[in-house]
Amino acid sequence: MSYYAYILIGKSKKRIKTYVGWTNNLQKRLNKHNAGKGAKSTRGYKWKIIYYKKHKKKSAAMKNEYYLKKISPLRKKLKLKFIK
Repeated sequence: MSYYAYILIGKSKKRIKTYVGWTNNLQKRLNKHNAGKGAKSTRGYKWKIIYYKKHKKKSAAMKNEYYLKKISPLRKKLKLKFIK
């Protein structure tokens, strides 16, 4: 089985936001986020995948997710790029 660490970017009426997570089914997880059934902080946004990395082990995907959450300068750059 494959696992993925991913970054989403979403826009609501007032904000642009990024979200980092991991899953074993990327498309299904994106659909849940867009349907308002994902994490509570993702509700009300239209999400797009802007980065993902495939892993063979769940633990590797979770470690990558943790790393991605810690590099906020990258997430800020992605937001600025998305705005333009």
